Amino acid sequence: MPEGHTIHRLAKSLNILFGDRQLQASSPQGRFSQGAARLDGQVFISSYAHGKHLLAAFAPAADVALDSPAITWLHTHLGLYGAWNFDGDTTFVVPKVFDAPALEVGSRSGLPGIKELGGHSGGSALAGLTVSTREALSQPEGVAATVGSGKPRPDLKLPEGKLAPGQWQPAPPKGAVRLRLVSKHGVADLSGPTTCELLDLEGVKAVEARLGPDPLAPGETAEGKTTFIANVRRRRRAIGELLMDQSVIAGVGNIYRAESLFRAGISPRRQGVNISAQRLSKLWDDNAALMAHGVATGLITTVNSDDVPEPLPPDDPEAGRWYVYHRTGRPCLRCGTPIAGDMMQGRTLFWCPRCQGR
Repeated sequence: MPEGHTIHRLAKSLNILFGDRQLQASSPQGRFSQGAARLDGQVFISSYAHGKHLLAAFAPAADVALDSPAITWLHTHLGLYGAWNFDGDTTFVVPKVFDAPALEVGSRSGLPGIKELGGHSGGSALAGLTVSTREALSQPEGVAATVGSGKPRPDLKLPEGKLAPGQWQPAPPKGAVRLRLVSKHGVADLSGPTTCELLDLEGVKAVEARLGPDPLAPGETAEGKTTFIANVRRRRRAIGELLMDQSVIAGVGNIYRAESLFRAGISPRRQGVNISAQRLSKLWDDNAALMAHGVATGLITTVNSDDVPEPLPPDDPEAGRWYVYHRTGRPCLRCGTPIAGDMMQGRTLFWCPRCQGR
């Protein structure tokens, strides 16, 4: 299941690719035909994420306020098997790096890439997104004004085979596509979601009300942190369980759970009621920083640059990216103790018995 940073990155991508554009909507699979018919011909206003939930606003015109009853909200949750697939012409592109990451994590030579790190991608569930090169993103303000605008970008190095505007046509959908959104320049296909429904504003508020605070929510960091600390400290459940409970904190998944608990030195089996507010405050802050890095780069990378082994062990590529996740039996990057693995509520838990002894 994709973690929260992926859905925030998805929302940013959709806003760039479809913002203020009239879209064609259909349900090739047929399971969302009525919903797609309501969206067909509507203007995509904007989208945002709350945890692992995507909420996208559609309206008859581009100048409709988000609190207007004319807004129709698309609510999706990818679950374990859902994915978005994208295709389009040479203008249908998004930045490779949305914002400069604040953390120095991963490869010491710069932002890590999939080939450089090897192993798992972290499950992005976004396929086919064409990204501009890092060189073209050296001036973010200029990129933000033009990427996805439908205007040719000669400074972007795009994959061979991409067609120019006016030449591209959407290919037939592949597989069981629940929802297809098509603009003049590109297409986005949604397959296999756990949730795909239309809501009004009250329905959106109901979705948000049952979710915990999101570390990536803009402008609500202090309030969200306070709520998170209270949510944890009133429960006699293991913190490893609580971090996966989306009513306690929204967006954290198995990788961020394992990695943030290691970085905080907290045992995943320690009960929430027994963890100090100070330690929980640092845990919140670290998750917020790690997830923001994930939004920026599209990768979950948590190892501080100084802890990355050099050279990287050929049989342990995850050591360049993660401290404990998917590293059962391999030496801890800080103390050398073999990383432990066990099941907790149906998901594999990873931790260092020495570094996370309390």
